[in-house]
Amino acid sequence: MTMSDVSITRAATIDLIRSRPRLKSTLKRVLEVVGYDTTDWVRVVMYQRCFEHLRKMKPEALDALEISAGPHWKRAVPFRSFTGTSYPAFDVCHEQLPSQYDVIIADQIFEHLEWPLRAAKNVYEMLRPGGTFVIATPFLLRYHASPIDCSRWTERGLSHLLQEAGFPADHIKTDAWGNRACVKANFKRWAKRGFFGSLRNEPDFPVMVWAFAQRPLTEPSRTN
Repeated sequence: MTMSDVSITRAATIDLIRSRPRLKSTLKRVLEVVGYDTTDWVRVVMYQRCFEHLRKMKPEALDALEISAGPHWKRAVPFRSFTGTSYPAFDVCHEQLPSQYDVIIADQIFEHLEWPLRAAKNVYEMLRPGGTFVIATPFLLRYHASPIDCSRWTERGLSHLLQEAGFPADHIKTDAWGNRACVKANFKRWAKRGFFGSLRNEPDFPVMVWAFAQRPLTEPSRTN
């Protein structure tokens, strides 16, 4: 069997598993039992640190919103309430929801937005005073159009974007993680951590960048 045959077989197997959610769930549980981490390698450290941060905030008393929601945050953090949006029914670049929230999450979303500053400003307005915006976005990760792919930020760049949206610099905490092995592993496929994916951090190879940005409890009055 050639390498091309192997690739075709692998792709067909993955497509089959994805088309059968019950089979996918069963295989995931089996793999986790034997110690195989099915989390995307690029997200492991980010999830660990973000979930820990949120659990310290007493999430049982917090109302959360996730933009283009997936299963991870709702499952990992016991929020009082959890609202998830989906695109294109809700486009954070162009609109705000009528409610405000204690926590707003954007996980691997902002790199796909045509107007990320407009989106960050809309997030700011949807936060309650004292609320926290959790944003995670890739840096050293290949182009992936879903449906488009537009931007990348370093820690400093992400902080500047959030400051332009209205968050004070001293209310923003950034973090990053990555290593060259993880960068290489994601050249052609979305690699799981598996058994041996190293979590060692190499600061010169940030794969994932994230931030916690808090809206101040009190703000100076705005003048037109």
